[in-house]
Amino acid sequence: MTNEIFDTCQSKMKASIEHMLKEFKTLRTGKVNTSVLDNVKINYYGTPTPLDQVGSVIATDATTIVINPWEKNLLGDIESAIAAANIGVNPNNDGEQIKLFFPPMTVEQRQEAVKQMKGMGEKAKVSVRNDRRDANDKVKKLEKDKEITSDDSKSAQDNIQKFTDKYVAEIDQILKDKEAEILKV
Repeated sequence: MTNEIFDTCQSKMKASIEHMLKEFKTLRTGKVNTSVLDNVKINYYGTPTPLDQVGSVIATDATTIVINPWEKNLLGDIESAIAAANIGVNPNNDGEQIKLFFPPMTVEQRQEAVKQMKGMGEKAKVSVRNDRRDANDKVKKLEKDKEITSDDSKSAQDNIQKFTDKYVAEIDQILKDKEAEILKV
């Protein structure tokens, strides 16, 4: 019974870390990455559609992203969607494709990216702690319903705390590594 709770708890904690890592991809760090455009959607025949589903999105070098839409009539829509997304650059439309030229990051921009990253890390830690609370609540309910003993309950809660400590430490290590990567010039 408690093994199911442990498995569920650990899978939720892993999912919190995976979500945090996915969020990190939207941050700009040194070399430009096409994932900075992941949250940009264009109105494609009445449906909000990600850019990579209406054209090719390629990082041609460390500071440039090129968007080649499959339908040239979408150039204006893509251009206005990027401008509205406020990602820090103005789109350059040459009638065939859109180019985004990202300037090198300043120290202030790097520090801001680290600050945003730490906020994402804190959300992940809160999520892990919420998963711990949910698992502990399930264990306490089993004890209350007399399905497990109080010793089993205490042991299960100790195991859940070990999982929590493990995943919080993993988040801290990821944050430390990522911060060093962002701040290195």
